[in-house]
Amino acid sequence: MSEPVLVTHSGSVTTVTLNRPERRNPLSLEMITALGRVIADTDATVIVIAATGPAFSAGHDLREMSSRDPEFYDELFDACGALMLAIHRLPQPVIACVQGIATAAGCQLVAACDLAIAGETARFATPGVRVGLFCTTPMVEVARVIGRKRAMQMLLTGEPIDAETAADWGLVNEVVPAGRLEERTTELAAQIATASPLVLATGKRAFYDNLEPGLPDAYDHAGAIMAASATTDDAQEGFAAFLGKRTPTWTGR
Repeated sequence: MSEPVLVTHSGSVTTVTLNRPERRNPLSLEMITALGRVIADTDATVIVIAATGPAFSAGHDLREMSSRDPEFYDELFDACGALMLAIHRLPQPVIACVQGIATAAGCQLVAACDLAIAGETARFATPGVRVGLFCTTPMVEVARVIGRKRAMQMLLTGEPIDAETAADWGLVNEVVPAGRLEERTTELAAQIATASPLVLATGKRAFYDNLEPGLPDAYDHAGAIMAASATTDDAQEGFAAFLGKRTPTWTGR
């Protein structure tokens, strides 16, 4: 099997590309681990997170999450929270280059990045409510980026928003024609990379220290809730229904 992420370098910009297009680039434990390892090891000035195939990321892998023990869910959501916090704590600015759909933890990843450029066909959603597992950890990032009312709309309905709405709500910085997505992201990364790495690191650290003092506690809280929720009957029924392409039958347990 191919590597879960691909890494390319262009000057002082490193691009890390999610590379499971046949599965819509799910944030499996393997993908989370690989992505975290790569972004921690690069000495680039700017990092771009991109994806292969028609989707940016479909979020967590429901096949991987079906019928697992509680320890697995703890490990998965702890790792996911650690990845998002690592993006905030990296000295380098991180830009998401988003084509296609970014759902659940995929939408969380976009929100966690410092900047995001979206192709005009991109869409964003937090649809966990429809598969029996509320998008509790994605909401940590999404609510901080787009605000309470808009986040609750996404979280309670699971309905996707289009790229223009995502830009209007502040989830992404710019929307460009699909054919210009890579070009525009490269331009922005190159522009930022002309600054002093020390200045970028100092400014980014100060920005998040000032803005999000409660973020680690929020992930501890949200991750524990999501891990416990994944063991419920309704969550497991939701996973099975989604994978079986049928309507779930909720029991409230």
